[in-house]
Amino acid sequence: MLVLSRKKNESIIINNDIKIVVVEIRGDKVRLGVEAPREVPVHRHEVYEAIQRSNEASDSSVEG
Repeated sequence: MLVLSRKKNESIIINNDIKIVVVEIRGDKVRLGVEAPREVPVHRHEVYEAIQRSNEASDSSVEG
């Protein structure tokens, strides 16, 4: 894992077309802004996991 330090309003670039910006730092919370092409799905990890579980459930119901 690459670990980077950034301050408010600083950013990182991923693959020339995804920009992550530190929007706000408040206590132990960091707000990030994500600029990515529309075809690139961007989700919080817990939302991504829920989508994966839903997809797996749909796949298993189709097979059964």
